[in-house]
Amino acid sequence: MTERRPTAAAVELVIVDPEHEHALWCIARYTKELNRRSARVFDPSVGATAMPEELRPPAGAFFVAYLGDDPVGCGAVKHHDGAPSEIKRMWLAPDARGLGLGRRLLQTLERCAREAGASVARIETNRDLGEAVALYASAGWREVAAFNDEPYADLWLEKRLA
Repeated sequence: MTERRPTAAAVELVIVDPEHEHALWCIARYTKELNRRSARVFDPSVGATAMPEELRPPAGAFFVAYLGDDPVGCGAVKHHDGAPSEIKRMWLAPDARGLGLGRRLLQTLERCAREAGASVARIETNRDLGEAVALYASAGWREVAAFNDEPYADLWLEKRLA
């Protein structure tokens, strides 16, 4: 019997509390991966943070991607009245990559920002995350001047939301 690889369509994106156990599990793996891939130490509590209260409706939203009952990724959006929304903490488990799920998650976060009234979204990232940088570029994100003092970032991006 041939084992079938799951598809992005098999994954459900669910808004959860940013302190839910699955959100915390995803953030712990996100942090571990960033620290494994970069010479710089990433601490999610330092710099351009995303505090739990900033990621709860109506201030924002935290999404967990589920394959069945298992969390396989996350992403969040912070809303700002009269200013661009921020995409934060986007991560996928290694075995969930290559399915188109990153693009689907990014589109969901963009839609969430747009529905909250934002006409522009922003994200900061690190060039060591080549896959993420390529995804953002292919999705129409453009490099802009630094808009925060995130010590881990070396690339700041922005996108107009249609």
